[in-house]
Amino acid sequence: MKKIIILIILTLFFCVFPFAYADLKLGFYSTSCPDAEAIVHAVVQQNFNEDRSITAALLRMHFHDCFVRGCDASLLIDSTESKSPEKDAGPNQTVRGFEIIDEAKTLLEASCPSTVSCADIISLATRDAVALASGPRYNVSTGRRDGLVSNSKEVKLPSPDMSVSEALQFFTAKGFSLFEMVTLLGGGHSVGNAHCSMFRERLSSFNGGNLDPSMDPNLDARLVKVCGSSRRPARNNPTVFLDQKTPFAFDNRFYNEILEKNGILHIDQQLAMDSLSRDMVSRFADDADSLFQNFANAMIKLSAVNVWLGNEGEIRKNCRAFNKNNE
Repeated sequence: MKKIIILIILTLFFCVFPFAYADLKLGFYSTSCPDAEAIVHAVVQQNFNEDRSITAALLRMHFHDCFVRGCDASLLIDSTESKSPEKDAGPNQTVRGFEIIDEAKTLLEASCPSTVSCADIISLATRDAVALASGPRYNVSTGRRDGLVSNSKEVKLPSPDMSVSEALQFFTAKGFSLFEMVTLLGGGHSVGNAHCSMFRERLSSFNGGNLDPSMDPNLDARLVKVCGSSRRPARNNPTVFLDQKTPFAFDNRFYNEILEKNGILHIDQQLAMDSLSRDMVSRFADDADSLFQNFANAMIKLSAVNVWLGNEGEIRKNCRAFNKNNE
């Protein structure tokens, strides 16, 4: 009688809580697709050899994906005649690197059909790109599933012109602290770049000739040459490196730059000036090891935001479309 009762309880448990046992774990594909991580790494390595800026591109893609619905690869979905996905939203118009994910997915589908999620590919590719840029090497647990929804109207991300307090609201909503925000923004922007449209209102040539007191005049002069003026803005909305000294290397130089009023974006410069974050910026400017360790921890946490697990979601055959659209 006791055995029957226990059996009934277990049956009810797994029927009511079918995903309770599911979780991310290291080496999730060790049996189902043992070469998965090696395949992703090879694709990232080849692309990095051709273009070192892919580290910044993948970091931004990863952040923009995880900060909407969670790390579910919803950012990768292409538009259709009836649907406007996250990719169409303003903040995502300049996200790039999708072809890297496509390339890895094609190889993985050939090796292990319908096994490795697009969400896991993003996390693994970002990890490898950071390491290739001389950044921290960290482990990424896998087992994510791909989401089933992508809606441009849901995209709400921190903007470059925000204050520290305003940006922090977005991070705390996802469970991140101020310290983790300073870590992720500074680490990501160490290898990042920005279009003139994201900061030109700070420039004297777009601000009636008035210098921004929080920007070094020499930097203002250099940026004006690139971005033009309100009367004659530069064509094609050029980009500039957020770290002017070591733009392709993941290091702590960015924090030194913003302490010297060489921050490109308003939010970056505010990190060094706001009393809430100034001491944290100084810490990372002085201690690269601390940045590496804390950035790795923050990225591991970021990659686990609102993930789909177990039998949730799907494993897309094509990262740009839900499976029902591939049938």
